[in-house]
Amino acid sequence: MGNSGLCGKPLENSCPESDGKSYAGESGDQEGGKESDFYWFYAGMGPGFAVVLLGFFSVLYFNNSWRYAFLRFLENLFNKSMGRNCTAKRELGLPRPPAAAAAAVAGSMEDETQSANGCSTTTLKTSDHLRHVESMSTLPSGAGPISRLNAVILGESLASEEDHLVFPSEAFSMQAHVPSPQKYLETYARSIEDPAGFWSEMASGFFWKERWGPQVYAENLDIRKGKINIEWFKGGITNLCYNCLDRIIESGDGDKIAIFWEGNEPGFDGTLTYKQLLARVCQLANWLKDVGVRKGDAVVIYLPMLMELPISMLACSRIGAVHSVVFAGFSAESLAQRIMDCKPKVVITCNAVRRGSKIIYLKDIVDAALAESARNGNPLDVCLTYENESAMKRESTKWQEGRDIWWQDVVPKHPTTCAVEWVDAEDPLFLLYTSGSTGKPKGVLHTTGGYMVYTATTFKYAFDYKPSDVYWCTADCGWITGHSYVTYGPLLNGATVVVFEGAPNYPDAGRCWDIVDKFKVSIFYTAPTLVRSLMREGDQYVTRYSRKSLRVLGSVGEPINPSAWRWYFNVVGESRCPISDTWWQTETGGFMITPLPGAWPQKPGSATFPFFGVQPVIVDEKGAEIEGECSGYLCVKSSWPSAFRTLYGDHERYEATYFSAFPGYYFTGDGCTRDKDGYYWLTGRVDDVINVSGHRIGTAEVESALVSHPQCAEAAVVGVEHEVKGQGIYAFVTLVEGVLYSEDLRRSLILTVRNQIGAFAAPDKIHWAPGLPMTRSGKIMRRILRKIASRQLGELGDTSTLADPSVVDELIKLVDC
Repeated sequence: MGNSGLCGKPLENSCPESDGKSYAGESGDQEGGKESDFYWFYAGMGPGFAVVLLGFFSVLYFNNSWRYAFLRFLENLFNKSMGRNCTAKRELGLPRPPAAAAAAVAGSMEDETQSANGCSTTTLKTSDHLRHVESMSTLPSGAGPISRLNAVILGESLASEEDHLVFPSEAFSMQAHVPSPQKYLETYARSIEDPAGFWSEMASGFFWKERWGPQVYAENLDIRKGKINIEWFKGGITNLCYNCLDRIIESGDGDKIAIFWEGNEPGFDGTLTYKQLLARVCQLANWLKDVGVRKGDAVVIYLPMLMELPISMLACSRIGAVHSVVFAGFSAESLAQRIMDCKPKVVITCNAVRRGSKIIYLKDIVDAALAESARNGNPLDVCLTYENESAMKRESTKWQEGRDIWWQDVVPKHPTTCAVEWVDAEDPLFLLYTSGSTGKPKGVLHTTGGYMVYTATTFKYAFDYKPSDVYWCTADCGWITGHSYVTYGPLLNGATVVVFEGAPNYPDAGRCWDIVDKFKVSIFYTAPTLVRSLMREGDQYVTRYSRKSLRVLGSVGEPINPSAWRWYFNVVGESRCPISDTWWQTETGGFMITPLPGAWPQKPGSATFPFFGVQPVIVDEKGAEIEGECSGYLCVKSSWPSAFRTLYGDHERYEATYFSAFPGYYFTGDGCTRDKDGYYWLTGRVDDVINVSGHRIGTAEVESALVSHPQCAEAAVVGVEHEVKGQGIYAFVTLVEGVLYSEDLRRSLILTVRNQIGAFAAPDKIHWAPGLPMTRSGKIMRRILRKIASRQLGELGDTSTLADPSVVDELIKLVDC
């Protein structure tokens, strides 16, 4: 049975890289009948209850948290037996979170249980019950009573019917960097009231050849007052590679493992200490200088997750070159776009890579991209190619003499020391291209000093990092997560990092936990997409491994749905590991809203509270800030050190995209809800960018690829909720006159998108469309398309403004075709 999608119908390409297996559905809400169940427990077990209470007295006497939870449970029993309101209320006595002056951290407590490890869970009723499906099934154990959600309109909340407060254990909080809400609030208040002093203190932990001037930061986020400008630590002279490697070695940790590398095939691995890593970085840096790469020059890196990828990034930063890592899954056309935009001196790649059982011929993709770039007047003379012997021998690799160079033939011959190129804090560090709603990728530019300070600080506090930790982030360095939280943030803290080349479900769904046990991983950071995929494979793939080394879990890329959060917490983390459910963006450079393990109780699915120095605000359509419990557009007022400075070569687009919608604020493009307790809930994109498995894909890019098909006349793409990927791509396609609908054509359209953009952008559903709902001015009414895609056919709203309202009826007729 194939993957099923909307309304139980098969999806043509639900997960382009998946093995085609189908997964169990999610469970229904099992809350009904609580009162009667409770009554029979109380009536039938009353005498036994006294015995249980006596039996536990010794434990309760010596454990404060157990004793407190048990007393609260008794109070609930008493209140229910006396016919009182089923909700026993109390105040936790915690300081109020930011922007929650009218609400305590918790009220209205319905039930509280205490697990053996001291982590308590409080169930709260929410007043805002969102859309749920009628049919319900069973989730793997540990996922909790969360009902499955229908496809929803982008921007609407994906919350559960319940809110759970999950408290960190007392033992964890006692050793945490931020051990309490009070400590968080004190630190947060200082970071907002005195950002210059706060961030200067954070920056002082790094090496600066010259200290910045008296003005720590300068900013203008209001387009009405002139050019948008953000600067931090300007005048300070430093080097990111030096701080990642030399500084750590000089502190005495040169023999500490910097990278554990795990290949695609189990048992194929490697390690590098900080000294060894520095030597490899210097060899590549010297080669880059020999071929003419200088400070400010661009280098495009198109590599899989080999150790050579972070080595290449660090080598560029050592000599002041600007690296642009392109995810080794993008098509030749997408790679060519990026090459033509930044005009690099060198492209670094490898001949091929194995992902699971597949071989991907990366050098062939690079060859096609370089040919396209040359045809457009941008020839490139140097392509450094690493021979990845496990995937392909050099004898089988296509080669262009005079341009292509084998890494192994030249880099190891260079010296293992390389002089540092000292740069200003505001000198560019890297370009990272992200999807835009116009179809042209945006070159997000990050600079050196502020990015260094912010990524290192967020890594330390959001994961409660300790020097003994082994850290694994499953992200690829082709995305911002791989820059900030695989390479730079961890190494700036002297961490040991796991880098994994392969697929997380190869050779089976237990691979992640095999790696966790192998390297004794203590901090595990991944995407909700992977959590949902592994959850559907079954608990047995998790529980057959120890995972005793784990102490902190993390989530990145999209909001994690509560059922997946609970499974992750209960099964993977055995109810003892806090989850850092982080919200941030390519543009922000680092975490913006995130739990701090040990500080706050968590709500499954909520990003919790802002990180130090971050001032999120929720505004309405007119840009007015909304206080307290609300929903609206998420913006940020005032800058933070790792904010991106511009879009490469297009500052006007930078200002128009991020600062014109709500002058005076950075507009994130995301919808957000703040609940009565001040917790933030991200609800998805409100623009025309779809977040698929944490990859932001512009609808215009997908539409452009579809229309390039000779039999496609027009296309419109919207996002819908997807059980595994977070959001899926739903494409409405109008064919050329006379062309008939067919499964072969459907597959051909999907293949076109895969070839032009990449497999991750392939539509999950092709909906045949005789016409598209347009206004008389020619604007496509995407609101209507989203309703049809989400099967909310009774909520289409006013269609009278359409040039041809009958088009909607035709689309509805073809819903299941």
